Amino acid sequence: MDKHITAPISDEDAKELRAGDYVYITGTIYTARDAAHKRMAEALAAGEPLPIDMKNNIIYYMGPSPAREGRPIGSAGPTTASRMDKYAPDLLDLGLKGMIGKGKRTDAVKAAIVRNGAVYFAAVGGAGALLSQRIKSSEVIAYDDLGTEAIRKLYVEDFPVIVVIDSEGNNLYETAIKEYCRE
Repeated sequence: MDKHITAPISDEDAKELRAGDYVYITGTIYTARDAAHKRMAEALAAGEPLPIDMKNNIIYYMGPSPAREGRPIGSAGPTTASRMDKYAPDLLDLGLKGMIGKGKRTDAVKAAIVRNGAVYFAAVGGAGALLSQRIKSSEVIAYDDLGTEAIRKLYVEDFPVIVVIDSEGNNLYETAIKEYCRE
């Protein structure tokens, strides 16, 4: 089912999404990859504030290519989400409501998604140039020294994703395999 949501995402909207739903996100989302997640974990361990409030926000695991002339960002495809799995439960417990990436997640991340009523979305890998057309603005807001891995604030319009793990723990990667393999 196609759904349209606004980011930051409300608790109610997150709970209504189901694994397999096609979702179009409009609003503010943030980017962060491995190096930024490591820095945020170090900040938490030191009792320091994070550069973004996690409450109801969505993090896109993406490192963009340089912007072409007249565009806010270059190619903007997803990266493998499992690289952030050691950091994700802590951020979910701080109120992070959604993550966008590609690939499977660990059991610890799945448990944190359910515990916090969050959602894991997949964006289509290899479609970074097309996805970038849905990004209307991009601004580095933290860890500028990390280059493409800096934390960016993006404004997106109808950014297409698929719900992989919903707030009840239903996992499209598991259910789709079972559906496909039925005799």
